[in-house]
Amino acid sequence: MNMKSYHKHYHLMLLPGVVLLVLFHVVPMFGIVIAFQDFKIGRGIWNSEWIGFDNFTYLFELRDSKVIFFNTVFIALSKIVAHLVVPLVFALLLNEVRIMAVKRWVQTVVYLPHFISWVILAGIVIDMLSLGGIVNQTLKSMGVEPIMFLASNSWFPAIVVGSDIWKEFGFAAIVYLAALAGINPSLYEAAEMDGAGRFQKLVYITMPGLASTVVLLGTLSIGNILNAGFDQIFNLYNPLVYESGDIIDTYVYRVGLVQAQYGFATAVSLLKSAIGFVLIVLSYRLAYRYANYRIF
Repeated sequence: MNMKSYHKHYHLMLLPGVVLLVLFHVVPMFGIVIAFQDFKIGRGIWNSEWIGFDNFTYLFELRDSKVIFFNTVFIALSKIVAHLVVPLVFALLLNEVRIMAVKRWVQTVVYLPHFISWVILAGIVIDMLSLGGIVNQTLKSMGVEPIMFLASNSWFPAIVVGSDIWKEFGFAAIVYLAALAGINPSLYEAAEMDGAGRFQKLVYITMPGLASTVVLLGTLSIGNILNAGFDQIFNLYNPLVYESGDIIDTYVYRVGLVQAQYGFATAVSLLKSAIGFVLIVLSYRLAYRYANYRIF
């Protein structure tokens, strides 16, 4: 078979994905010019006034910009750390379960929230944490005054991180379970013959076997420092918790689509994308250096 005709089938398989990528990711990039304009819908891109870097200057003068960048980094970093620790601990505990039926049942239960949208999960969280919800009813039965969790700037970041862990930790543990399955069983057998207990095998065999996976996931997650989860926060937050819950993506949505400040919103989004690109490049460099991971 001709090599060119052989690869032609693979190119045809890639074509739909490439077309979608161009339509929804490449073509919209021409709209970046709006970030440097006082954009008016009635005038369009070609006739709107060019104002250079005024939108960016205005961004750094606003108090809101410091708040949204801090909230974004704080929530994203909290999620990154939690998603490294919680799935790892869960995978280690699940790996110790010897009854396969129980193991499969637990895996199924903790995987399910990953496949449910934030629209549904946010409704569940809001119902649970409302004044008449199960959490406040339990607190009331213990003699504790009800708490307005979703209206408290102290509680909201913890709720965001906690609910995100609930949704994703089971699915994230798959990587660690796969890494655990790749550890040579003869190492455990040899350690057991030498009199090693479960804790010693965990410290001297399991954790070193998972070290490269943890380092890889940790370095790759650097690129997500500015992605705090628009879907989740948009469905959970309200004006009372803007101070602690408003992130770059929700701010761009509110300023751009609700308040119609299209040029300013585009400038904020462009700045986030530029920083995110640098962080992604940095994360892959670190992943290659410390975990020998590379795409090409």
